[in-house]
Amino acid sequence: MDNAAEFDVVCMGNAIVDVLSHCEEADIGRLDLVRGAMTLIDAGRAQDLYQQMGPAIEASGGSAGNTAAGIASLGGRAAFIGKVRDDQFGGVFTHDTRASGVTFDVQPATDGPPTARCLIFITKDGERTMNTYLGAATNLTPDDVDPDVIAAAKIIYMEGYLWDPPQAKEAFLKAARIAHDHGRQVSITLSDPFCVERHRASFRELITHHIDVLFANEDEIKSLYQVDAFDDALQHVREDCAVAALTRSEKGSVIVAGDEVHVIDAAPVAHVVDTTGAGDLYASGFLFGLTHNYDLPRSARLAGLAAAEVISHIGPRPDVVLADYVRGKL
Repeated sequence: MDNAAEFDVVCMGNAIVDVLSHCEEADIGRLDLVRGAMTLIDAGRAQDLYQQMGPAIEASGGSAGNTAAGIASLGGRAAFIGKVRDDQFGGVFTHDTRASGVTFDVQPATDGPPTARCLIFITKDGERTMNTYLGAATNLTPDDVDPDVIAAAKIIYMEGYLWDPPQAKEAFLKAARIAHDHGRQVSITLSDPFCVERHRASFRELITHHIDVLFANEDEIKSLYQVDAFDDALQHVREDCAVAALTRSEKGSVIVAGDEVHVIDAAPVAHVVDTTGAGDLYASGFLFGLTHNYDLPRSARLAGLAAAEVISHIGPRPDVVLADYVRGKL
């Protein structure tokens, strides 16, 4: 892959500050939350849930932002495209992202809704239930996509959540066109089964015509093709894009590339504390591998190690330098 590119990966997604708190299983029902899913909420619901949360940790997140931070932690060159407001949370997100080694130069909005936040309730088994107020993140437009940045990256990576706001969808399609015009690759993560249900037809079209590398978990890929068996979904996806990286939690992952199928065991984790960011950091490792000429199995093993690190602690981004963490483990 082109080593002259300025960036390994440019990640596009919702710029969100995560608010994480442990809760009891009973709280999920009491607060009428959808366990294990990401639910979009309005400003009023966000305020109500925030008031009912226990002690919380605030950390910059957002799916693609987490992936960018992971790539930087592995020693890669990452940039992020997303929208914040010029408010306190916007300042926190910008500082955290740049401090992690990620280039983030999109100008903050000076009016409109506040910076997005995701209220995350974590039960004892590490499962996270996310409630997201998208706020300023939905105001990402094609004007925020710098063609020079896109052209300077080996791979463009987008989160499926960005497919909800129409202007953000146009921003990604613009980036995809620029990337392919410059011989670059385009990738997406399907993000969430509910996201797939909302956009199944347009996701199928997007993957067939615009996507080189697809990320999805088992539930998402089965939902995309409306099948009950993982193996059936695998047979469908191998026809639709060059590479699909399919995660299966404790079962590890399966990489499909045409006639190639690689089954990779999950990396060991002593204790799962919080699964927030697992898929995001898996993408970090896999994309780092692809942009550093690793073969598919080695890229997937690196992805599994990155995911294992992030689920061993609270928060969606690495607690350690991943380049040091994975050294000698591949």
